[in-house]
Amino acid sequence: MKKVVVGLSGGVDSSVAALLLQEQGYEVIGLFMKNWHDDSVVISRECPWLEDSNDALIVAEKLGIPFQVVDLSVEYKERIVDYMFREYEMGRTPNPDVLCNREIKFDLFLKMALELGADYVATGHYCRKGNTTSASGEGVYQLLAGKDPNKDQSYFLCQLNQEQLSRALFPIGDLQKSEVRELARAHGLITAEKRDSQGLCFIGKVRLPEFLQQQLSPKEGNIITIPADADKLQPVGTEFSSREAELTALSKSLELEPADGTVVGRHQGAHYFTVGQRKGLDVGGTPEPLFVIQTDVRENIIYTGEGKAHPGLYRKALYVMEEEVHWVRPDLTLAPGEELKVMARIRYRQELQSAVLVKAEKGLYVEFSEPQSAITPGQFVAWYEGEELLGSGVIA
Repeated sequence: MKKVVVGLSGGVDSSVAALLLQEQGYEVIGLFMKNWHDDSVVISRECPWLEDSNDALIVAEKLGIPFQVVDLSVEYKERIVDYMFREYEMGRTPNPDVLCNREIKFDLFLKMALELGADYVATGHYCRKGNTTSASGEGVYQLLAGKDPNKDQSYFLCQLNQEQLSRALFPIGDLQKSEVRELARAHGLITAEKRDSQGLCFIGKVRLPEFLQQQLSPKEGNIITIPADADKLQPVGTEFSSREAELTALSKSLELEPADGTVVGRHQGAHYFTVGQRKGLDVGGTPEPLFVIQTDVRENIIYTGEGKAHPGLYRKALYVMEEEVHWVRPDLTLAPGEELKVMARIRYRQELQSAVLVKAEKGLYVEFSEPQSAITPGQFVAWYEGEELLGSGVIA
């Protein structure tokens, strides 16, 4: 009998994942990951992990499977939280959920499961694993979108590799969320009606500004509004010496200066803000809301534009540095000069966008058919072919 360790989070999705695996004949073990108990940084006044671990225990008892709480809080702080602080300090916006899957669930947690003699680890993600054959005739694993288009979580797993996929099971990937809840109800699981968690992976609710202020000191600076018709926002010219020169121009951040706009307010630290952000600016008196179009952490300036159609919010391409390019399907890796038509997204829940990958000597460009709003450094771009996620990268 194959043994599988399920990451029981105390939610309905992982509960039903454990149930289905048990019904499929696996020997199932439930583990709850405790990822936070650092009193020096208060993530939430609530304590969701206690309630969640208790719910996970009740589900395990209901299913009659072994259960254990494992403390990964030291590693979580080093690999996720400290990384978040460093990225925000540099004016970038990290995605902790993608990192948690790569660094915690499918690295530390996977190693722990293998030490327990498990053949697989399983999670309650809405995605699927497939198999296919590469051009060279070798078998490869595929990361496929979940069948429920409203819950597809393949984006959050965009950094997984072939070894991790070989050990991964996603039991609910073929189900709709409504079917998952119905199964939980039918089997009397306590999590059947429990609301989905919102917040950091396996931690819970986080008020990000408060969280960041505990480690990144406030520093007053100017909020500057850039008019929509500013010269630096006008489309780049069409005469380029090469394809790469064109893509460099299309993917480049605006080089804004204080003289390009008007001071309209003050902020408490450019590192607290991200491109595309609207809330928290506290600037009134404009016909349309202000959106952050760029942050300058070195000079501690936030540049804003009026309205979500402001041209400063949009770019047609982005760049991923070579060391940040990741192929879930390494057999499809592009060589310099090669291109590949794909569908791509730059954030979770964004509709897939038509794009072209262009491999350069020292990185990868993603050129979209239509300009994209709020392309944010530090976030992940993921590219797909049909329902298969082929690879991803950190936006430079």
